[in-house]
Amino acid sequence: MELPVASRANNRIRFAATGESLEGMSPVEALAWLAETVDKGAAFDGVTLAGPGDPLADLGSTLETLRLIREKYPEMELGITTLGLGAEQAAEALLQAGVSRVTLLVDGIDLEIIRKLYAWIRPGSRTVPLPTATELLLSEQVMAMNAFAGNGCTLGIKTTIYPGYNDGHAEDIARIMASLGAEFMAVASYVPVEGEEALLERPSPEMMALIYAQVEKYLRLIVIPEQKAAHGQNCSDCGCQSAASSQPKPSTERPNVAVVSSGGMEVDLHLGHATKALIYGPREDGLTCLLETRSLPEPGFGSARWELLADILKDCFALLTASAGESPKKILAGRGIRVLITNDDIAGIVDVLYGGGKKGSQCRKGKAV
Repeated sequence: MELPVASRANNRIRFAATGESLEGMSPVEALAWLAETVDKGAAFDGVTLAGPGDPLADLGSTLETLRLIREKYPEMELGITTLGLGAEQAAEALLQAGVSRVTLLVDGIDLEIIRKLYAWIRPGSRTVPLPTATELLLSEQVMAMNAFAGNGCTLGIKTTIYPGYNDGHAEDIARIMASLGAEFMAVASYVPVEGEEALLERPSPEMMALIYAQVEKYLRLIVIPEQKAAHGQNCSDCGCQSAASSQPKPSTERPNVAVVSSGGMEVDLHLGHATKALIYGPREDGLTCLLETRSLPEPGFGSARWELLADILKDCFALLTASAGESPKKILAGRGIRVLITNDDIAGIVDVLYGGGKKGSQCRKGKAV
């Protein structure tokens, strides 16, 4: 099972969608979502901290999430999926926190190839020139392998095949990473996604079959089905990103979504400034629509305000807002309501939360009252 707790990105592939997605969970939200899933009887024995950003870009939040999970589920296997920047420095703390499975995102081990694949890489708080950043990335990934290999970790890599860029490079990646201690290689086929900066052709079945055969010479192969790769998902064996499966979902007790918006079209209000919430949910015929508008507690009551808000939204499984402080996130998560930060249009996000695509139906838009 994968928990998207990494809100901060430290890189972007040129062929990744440029639109903003829902932010990662806070540690408290992640634990609440995990507990809810366990209570529903889901069968799994481990969790992986993954995207939408990188778990090592905000190590404090990652370690706090691991601590909370370890306290509540001491027998649960813990893993992370990361590009590897800063991994050597973080290795001791991660191992002490219970991490026993590490997956590195490795799309190239040749500087020229990496520079063509990445739009930017941010090793610290600032983006550095790509030639310098790619050299650092290669060095840090090697150090990451050395830091975790031999420490009781299951160590592997995930590689996405970008035709014309790294499709002839997969065997070299597998060979070098195997020599550094990798045990498996999860291979994903590039899938064009709407909103990308540039589109490539999909890898052909013949290309992927050849790559699978090359990889299996050196490592245990994990094939990521194209449908899962298109949605950022992966199999549980390698612990890579699974943003779609981690989104909160409606239930019988909580079928609705609350949204704070100034005009009823976009999610554009800070939760602390909102005095009303738009409530979206299924009608009797099953179509998701704007159901009503509810008044929210006035500012100035401290944490009591968020407890009141949780009571008002007791039938909601998520609340969409442009920004929110840690206190409301923590309190609402503890009451079963995920706070999702986004600046997207309401129709698109609501559609995604109810299992649709990015285009909302004509019923889903409404005006704030």
